[in-house]
Amino acid sequence: MTRLFPIFVLVALPLLGACDDTADEKSATAMTGGDPHRGKSAITAYGCGTCHTVPGVKGADALVGPPLTHMGERGYVAGVMKNTPANLVRWIQDPPAVDPMTAMPKLNVSEADARDIASYLYTLK
Repeated sequence: MTRLFPIFVLVALPLLGACDDTADEKSATAMTGGDPHRGKSAITAYGCGTCHTVPGVKGADALVGPPLTHMGERGYVAGVMKNTPANLVRWIQDPPAVDPMTAMPKLNVSEADARDIASYLYTLK
């Protein structure tokens, strides 16, 4: 039995990390009504990585805008409003309407896509 314990630990530890990812995804989906997997694709489709670093999104490593790391733990969106799902969706859809001085353009993101993007961003902890 003692010989099997190290093997069990090596097999079980990666699975524990996967449980956290699944829990984060479920939580993000419940918060936003979006799908984090579609959100990841939408981040690519809208070209968010042209300006931002977005963990987990291939090629999204730009430094024009702030990195979007740890969005699920941040207190504010863009430093101007409380980080809530409704506020994040609003920001993604029309940043200049929230803060006219922002350099982030309005990209005509649909509400469904904004919810999906927000859902993905909330998985980043």
